Amino acid sequence: MSKHLTTALHLAASGTPVLPLRAGKVPFGNCRRCADNACGGRPNMKTPGPCTCPNPCHGWAAATIDPHVINSGSWRRAWQHASTVAYHPGGAGMTVVDLDDVDAIAWAREHLAATRTVPTTRGEHWIYRGAVTSVNGARPGVDVKSTMAYARWLGFGTGPMADLPDEVRALVDKPAPARPRPLPVPGAVSVPAGGGRCPHRSPVFLERGLVMAEQRISVATSGVHNAVYSAFLAVLSTHGRCGCLTEDHIARLFAAAQAKGESARHCATAWTNALITLGV
Repeated sequence: MSKHLTTALHLAASGTPVLPLRAGKVPFGNCRRCADNACGGRPNMKTPGPCTCPNPCHGWAAATIDPHVINSGSWRRAWQHASTVAYHPGGAGMTVVDLDDVDAIAWAREHLAATRTVPTTRGEHWIYRGAVTSVNGARPGVDVKSTMAYARWLGFGTGPMADLPDEVRALVDKPAPARPRPLPVPGAVSVPAGGGRCPHRSPVFLERGLVMAEQRISVATSGVHNAVYSAFLAVLSTHGRCGCLTEDHIARLFAAAQAKGESARHCATAWTNALITLGV
């Protein structure tokens, strides 16, 4: 039995939903049956749906406390290739305040109640009792991970766990900033003309594809250029020939890429390259 599987079973026994992460601290990709959310449920950033796939291939929504699932054949194979164990804090009634640098830690020590603390590679996880909506970039160097999110398991940490303070609730309840629009780029970005057979079963199908592409970009920790190109390619391969993509849809994808530090020029180049690759 791998050490990650052993850890996962111990956590699940305590009521903490777990899932395996592959290299790069990202979930295992969807299997063929569930690729592009074809199974109709459990996209990573939505409420879990009806999918009963036995593979751990739905990000945070795959997290479970069921030892029979965790120790099943497909999960055991995943644990053998996993780089670490993750857990779904909201599913365990917890919130992780992820502090990414010394400035964020200093802010937390000044403004937040002391609680259980776990060291990370670059900072600390402060773990509270109580679940809220997850928000990346709640403030500089601070992510809030709770519902519909996962956090790496880095040990039990030190100190008693405190109740979630109002200061954290205020961070996630503040109005969301307006979605950034792509900066002007040299030349026009092509919008696929369409004309092919539309595969969409409903408008939700297109929305799910866009959300999954945005997430693929947002979780990239390295190789952002490749992540952006792959996300553009995935959207265009499914939606680029039926005429459903609009400038607003492209703006969403560009905004997600720019939020990861991509320039407007790089976005335009990646989009054009994806169009050329697919012959759209």
